[in-house]
Amino acid sequence: MPFPRPTRDGIPASRLQLPPGQWATVLQALCARFPQVAAATWQARFARGLVLDAHGQALELGAPYRVGMEVQYFREVADEPVVPFAEVVLHADAHLVVAYKPHFLPVAPTGAYVRETLLTRLVQRLGNPDLVPLHRIDRDTAGLVLFSANASSRARYHDLFRERRIRKHYLAVAPPLPQLAFPHVHRSRLETGVPFFRMQEVDGTPNSETVIEVLARGYTHWVYRLEPVTGRKHQLRVHMAALGAPILHDRFYPQLREAGPDDPARPLQLLAHALAFDDPVSGEPRRFALGAEAPSGPWTAHTLP
Repeated sequence: MPFPRPTRDGIPASRLQLPPGQWATVLQALCARFPQVAAATWQARFARGLVLDAHGQALELGAPYRVGMEVQYFREVADEPVVPFAEVVLHADAHLVVAYKPHFLPVAPTGAYVRETLLTRLVQRLGNPDLVPLHRIDRDTAGLVLFSANASSRARYHDLFRERRIRKHYLAVAPPLPQLAFPHVHRSRLETGVPFFRMQEVDGTPNSETVIEVLARGYTHWVYRLEPVTGRKHQLRVHMAALGAPILHDRFYPQLREAGPDDPARPLQLLAHALAFDDPVSGEPRRFALGAEAPSGPWTAHTLP
């Protein structure tokens, strides 16, 4: 039985299995794996007891390297950006948590974000270090995210996504597509683009599929309901851009915009609006949809011009 993941101020430790190499110590392996982190930073983490073994015990600075060894460590970020929007918990029980994620907040620690993530906020708020996100949505996207609250039932909820037994609906604001008949099904092959964090459509057997419907029509923008049949990275954003209707305020598609600070007045107009599935623990049909909860962030439900 695995040991519970250690936490610090409500933030779970990151885990790493050391790869094959010729290093003498764990410190050397970590410096090689994360060249962007200075050796002095790792040394300070060892000194403060922030680098642990698989059992949660602090490792000594000279701890010997062993291939396949599990190391746990606590990340720290200087001058971490603050996301000024609040999350909302829609449902919480012994097995499942459903929460609204505002724009600009990552689901889990990544890059410049450790404390300002939905996972960290929920662990601190609910006092449950066993929370694990069952899926992800982009940092720029707002909407519903499911979390497993109990390791004993986690695999059963993961199977919902693996076996495509969960329906997800998004709302998006984008330019009109009067040339298409709706509902429209868009299929394409998505692969990693340039830079690496973007995706692109390429020739080949489709590996992504989205069902698109129109909910409201304005002169310059329509409100669409998007149902991703598959769950590829940036799938909805790439598909809408490929059709000639990039989602309003998209910083990545169709062209990558110059990097800059988040603009709370211009959030990506994409909302993970609803989730429906049969609960694998209780057997009950579940449906969660955003109503009055969503306006805690800058999603506007866009007034159509």
